[in-house]
Amino acid sequence: MKRVDLDENWPASWKASYLYDLEEVYGRIKNRGYAYAYDRRRRATFSLVTEVLPPGARILDVAAAQGNFSIPLAEMGYEVTWNDMRAELADYVRLKQEFGTIHFAPGNAFNIDLPLPFDGVLITEVIEHTAHPDQLLARAAQLVRPGGYVVMTTPNGAYFRNKLPKFTDSSDPTAYESVQFKPDTDGHIFLLHPEEVEPLAARAGLVLERMTLSSNPLTSGHVKTEFFLRRMPRPLVDGLEQLTKQLPSRLAKRLLAQIAARFRRPGRAESMQFRGTE
Repeated sequence: MKRVDLDENWPASWKASYLYDLEEVYGRIKNRGYAYAYDRRRRATFSLVTEVLPPGARILDVAAAQGNFSIPLAEMGYEVTWNDMRAELADYVRLKQEFGTIHFAPGNAFNIDLPLPFDGVLITEVIEHTAHPDQLLARAAQLVRPGGYVVMTTPNGAYFRNKLPKFTDSSDPTAYESVQFKPDTDGHIFLLHPEEVEPLAARAGLVLERMTLSSNPLTSGHVKTEFFLRRMPRPLVDGLEQLTKQLPSRLAKRLLAQIAARFRRPGRAESMQFRGTE
């Protein structure tokens, strides 16, 4: 990925994206907790993809913003389609891309016409911005081929600091439609709890293959540990993170802030088998 320099003539959305890039991919870190959590999320996403899909596979990156997942995957040899509602960000992504294949398909992924099917669909840090997480999973299932995969990352709703409502407790999600699709944490509506993920995936026609939790409050700086994070070697930070993952699941669900999950759309033979047992 090519590093670009700020240009004062850029559109506001490019400038905002560049500030995130400084922290997320260029290494000019002001908030180590945030940067470390973002790095863990990217590595988890790439691992969930590369474990099951070889280079050359067709991947759709939904709400891909400044392309920090799209570009590396393209550079690994995947054929990537970038999507975001902010069409003007496509040219910002082009500035950073050095090689690889990226197609650009701006628009609302719920209704945009896309060249189906994909081998994999990424919905990273997007499902919490929609009033209908169940519909987003269903749409992702439509976009991926039978036997293909959907990879999702999202904040963990069971995390002890979360104050947002639980989706399955909401009697009328349509009440939130007027505020959905907003960027950044201010745009979060529902945060999925781990126990919600598999049932919602099943309703969408997806099978949950793997789900992991990460980012404890110490390593993410959520309990005013930024002072210590700046002075701790990264291997020690990663070691603390790994120790937290060994906790009993009930406690880990409360202490780990991030969910990463991979779903598979059953192949045609599997789908016929499922229908036959209903």
